[in-house]
Amino acid sequence: MGCEHFSTDVSYLPDLEAHLNDLLRSRERLMSAFEADDWARAQAMPAEEEIRRVRRLIDRVKSDLDDLTDEDRAQIQQAVTVVRRSRTVLLGMPRIGQPLPDVRPPRTLP
Repeated sequence: MGCEHFSTDVSYLPDLEAHLNDLLRSRERLMSAFEADDWARAQAMPAEEEIRRVRRLIDRVKSDLDDLTDEDRAQIQQAVTVVRRSRTVLLGMPRIGQPLPDVRPPRTLP
């Protein structure tokens, strides 16, 4: 999000909202940690700039959606559902194959 070339699309909106909620929860949890030293709390605290950037991205995506007709929004929602389902299958399921069978005969010592 700090990169000039970063862009997002509506299919990432739920992920952006979840990330923002995680940042806000972390900030609240750290602010309420009385036993932490100030320096430790400051180092662990999510940066305000990061929170602002994520909020700006979310607002931009939602604003773009608001500019669309209901029909266009419905079509985009259908496409987002397909993309997110595919992304979940591709990214969420590690591909671990079964070990290959050992077809070599066991070694015997003479």
